[in-house]
Amino acid sequence: MDQRDMTMQELATLRTIAETLNESTELGPMLEVVLEKLLELTGLKAAWLFLVEEGGGYEFAAGSNLPPGLCRNGGEPMRCGNCWCLNRYREGRLNNAVNIMNCKRIEQAKASDWGDTQGITHHATVPLRSGCKRLGVLNVAAPGKLHFDEAELALLQAVALQIGSAIERTRLYAAEQRRASLFAKLGEYGAALGVAAARGGDRAALWEQAMALVGRHFDWPCAALLMPSGGDMAVRAIYADGRTFLPQAHAALDVIDWYGTEGGVLPPVAGNETARRLALWLERQGLLPHVAHAATAPVASSGMENGGVLLVGYDKPGELYRVDAEVIEALAELIGVTFERARLEESRRELARMEERNRLARDLHDSVSQTLFSLAMMSKGAASLLGSEAKEPLQAALEDMQSLSQSALKEMRELIMQLRPAGLEEGLATGLKQYGERLKLRVTTRVSGVMELPRAVEEALWRIGQEALNNISKHSGTPEADVVLVLRRNEVSLTVADRGPGITQERLLELKRHSLGLSTMRERAEALGGRFALRTFAGGTAVEAVIPLNRLEITKARRERER
Repeated sequence: MDQRDMTMQELATLRTIAETLNESTELGPMLEVVLEKLLELTGLKAAWLFLVEEGGGYEFAAGSNLPPGLCRNGGEPMRCGNCWCLNRYREGRLNNAVNIMNCKRIEQAKASDWGDTQGITHHATVPLRSGCKRLGVLNVAAPGKLHFDEAELALLQAVALQIGSAIERTRLYAAEQRRASLFAKLGEYGAALGVAAARGGDRAALWEQAMALVGRHFDWPCAALLMPSGGDMAVRAIYADGRTFLPQAHAALDVIDWYGTEGGVLPPVAGNETARRLALWLERQGLLPHVAHAATAPVASSGMENGGVLLVGYDKPGELYRVDAEVIEALAELIGVTFERARLEESRRELARMEERNRLARDLHDSVSQTLFSLAMMSKGAASLLGSEAKEPLQAALEDMQSLSQSALKEMRELIMQLRPAGLEEGLATGLKQYGERLKLRVTTRVSGVMELPRAVEEALWRIGQEALNNISKHSGTPEADVVLVLRRNEVSLTVADRGPGITQERLLELKRHSLGLSTMRERAEALGGRFALRTFAGGTAVEAVIPLNRLEITKARRERER
């Protein structure tokens, strides 16, 4: 065949390959067909193609007319282990079509007696590229063919460039399809999460619902939500293996190495180091299954210096799942906005409750309290008018009336104090000391640090301290109580302890499971992202509540009190 005929044949081959590549937008079927067409046009016997990731991992993407020795167990020899052509590609030493002296996979098939190799011993290897982007390698072979001349390699190089461009085009098309699909699902997710938030309920229920909806609307195998808690990050909710649960685990901030840095923002990049470390830590805790890839995104909301973290794991490698990072970022932002909206709604309801309590306190003071006070005065006056020897039964009844009215007045004042904690005007520790003294306790207080607390935090600690002092008054068997308030830059802790004999471990476990008072104290702390603990020891029993502080809220509280 003369040079002109060879050139015409090469052009016909390239044209046919181009037409074949343009007929499909699905990567797998397209590659299978084009390899078959390549063998038909060139007279070669076998062809196979590997796609290689940036990290070095590879995928056996397509093969045509492979010998039986390479097809056992569904093509296992092509999917496992390494070979010389892939190693050369990873090392950057494969820039053009080259002859490979022999095939390691063929040699392994012969040595292991996996089946007939049909006389193939050598193959040519051609790198796949699209512009400057490296995609993988194309291998072609024929029985007894030990060498490919320059013309053959040039043709294979041209075919490989066509295949590389088609692969990139197909990937971009698939990525756009996936992006459109994911954003459509994101809209459905946002609507469902908004409905869940509107129903109200505690934060734990909303955390759980947020992760359950991730499993319902997206195809990711697992996801985790972590939120700030004191000085570390609490794992609030997990979706994995088709179920959602609320673990009790805390991740140290060195696991999330970007947390607390200026801005506290991490770009959600698939396979970033933070995502890898966090996914590995969750796997070691038994909370997540092993995933090949993970992406993280910050869950932020207004008024928070550092928000939470959303981690999404997935097993499928490749370019297709890189588009997920953009959706994961939008998903984390949506979760943060929904949580913030729920928090504001909760604050609005709490303000309404406080206004109602204050109104009730005023009404009680203006009506029932005044009436009882008048009753006490009237009965005392009536008793003083009676002579010492006149109508002793009436005098006794009046004395009982006076006693009962004084008791009712005392109880009513206590109720008013609980509804409207006036002691807080002088500070949380002072208010608790005064409250404890009204319960006939001797309260010792210690305060470390100076800081204006946000109203919600101060209110929660006041209620927790009240309940703790009530428990000491009723159950400790001692009038001695200690109140310790520690104010730090990022958190506040309140400890209320008695000096009694302590309680048994059995009783401690029973209280933790069934005590309504302890449950209420725990809920108040955790509703603000904090933690609660009950401890017993030889010298008494103590409760401790630790609540993280938001610097913006602290500044706001200080300014409000300065007005």
